[in-house]
Amino acid sequence: MGSLNFVKLLENSINEPGLGWTLCFIGEDQSSKLAELTQELRGEFSATGDGKEILSGFSYWGIGPTIAWDHACNDRFYLVMKESIESFKYRWHQINTNNIKDQKYHYVSLGVGTGEKDQHILSLLINTNPDLLYFPVDMSSEMLRLGVQQATRGSQLQGSHVLPIQVDFSIERNVDELRKLLDRVINNSPVLFSLLGNTLANFQQDTDLLQTLSKLMRREDRLLLEVATTEELSEEAAQNAAKEYAKTRSFKEFVTSALLQNTDLHIDLNSVFFDGAVETDRGILIKILYRNLSGNKIEVMLPDRSVINFEDQDTIRLYLTRKYTSNGIDQIISNSNLVLVDKLHTVLEPRLKNGFGMDLILLASDSSGIKNNSSVANDIWSKR
Repeated sequence: MGSLNFVKLLENSINEPGLGWTLCFIGEDQSSKLAELTQELRGEFSATGDGKEILSGFSYWGIGPTIAWDHACNDRFYLVMKESIESFKYRWHQINTNNIKDQKYHYVSLGVGTGEKDQHILSLLINTNPDLLYFPVDMSSEMLRLGVQQATRGSQLQGSHVLPIQVDFSIERNVDELRKLLDRVINNSPVLFSLLGNTLANFQQDTDLLQTLSKLMRREDRLLLEVATTEELSEEAAQNAAKEYAKTRSFKEFVTSALLQNTDLHIDLNSVFFDGAVETDRGILIKILYRNLSGNKIEVMLPDRSVINFEDQDTIRLYLTRKYTSNGIDQIISNSNLVLVDKLHTVLEPRLKNGFGMDLILLASDSSGIKNNSSVANDIWSKR
């Protein structure tokens, strides 16, 4: 009886308005993650960003990168991000109306970000399922805190129904443990998972990531995937894609924030380079590099107090992203034990006529019995 009273008191405390408390499942040893980051910064010399690197996830890991990402997302001059966030509500309403509105889903957000998109998703899901549980998942506990505050702002969702999970969801064993946790908490109830904001494109092995995440999916579950797109594969399109990121100072500050937080390297934004290239038959790959332009070797201290030699013209890969062709993303999906349920295509900045946009894609497990809806090709022009 005493333990039951404790649980009830704890629930009441979390639900009390104004306190802002959340419980968080910490799924990983943070010292191990720091060691992983340190090891990747010890890579070999490379002038092309294929040696030293900051892996996806670490770009957002810690309070400095979290603040920098929030600043970039709210920068009115970062037009692509601005349009992606502002058009999401309408795109999500379309997907929800066509496919989800009558189902009682719980919600698992893989990579919560700053929370604006989760806020729109929750506002509709809770209308159908008042007992909804929200599981924001991120490698960065600071990003979880920021994203949850925005996602639940003005929501009917009680604090005890918000269960943040700090874990790197790109690791297969973590995905297995996440599924076990969901099974214990919500049993066989259906789940809407999401991977938004072109997060898939930030991983070198993007197909492997989607294959891993497909293991979360049960027959009634759905995955909402958002990816950046290109209609053209050419050197000109690749350079235009690189310029799209390069022209925003706040984005440069974001991609260098992990270096600023974890090393003693003096950051010069003029040393940040954006390299766009065509990935045959699948999309445009953009590597964002920090290059030593000093003409001299620089000694850089890492988190474990060891020192590496950052040679002249050597690079550290700060970030990786892509814009997929329609065939490219379809191939990744088909290789991941998933089937297409619905897709909405949005053209961003149509006046530029660069062929860049965003796809919002609803997926199901191939065990769901749903036939792949490859004929879906809805186009939406973002409101000006």
